Amino acid sequence: MLEAVQRRLDLNPGAMRQRREVVEHPFGMIKRRVGATHFLMKRLPEVRGEMALHVLAYNSPGC
Repeated sequence: MLEAVQRRLDLNPGAMRQRREVVEHPFGMIKRRVGATHFLMKRLPEVRGEMALHVLAYNSPGC
């Protein structure tokens, strides 16, 4: 299986670059939609909760 993946990457060397760019899109959209330039909370457990709320709102069907 790993050899097959490596062959696909060898045939299309830009695939990983495109993949890296695509993954960042949801986070950029979340930041733009909620106007979030930074987290309001300071400690990691609170930041995780804040980010979870942003992701939940982004993934909800009403948005």
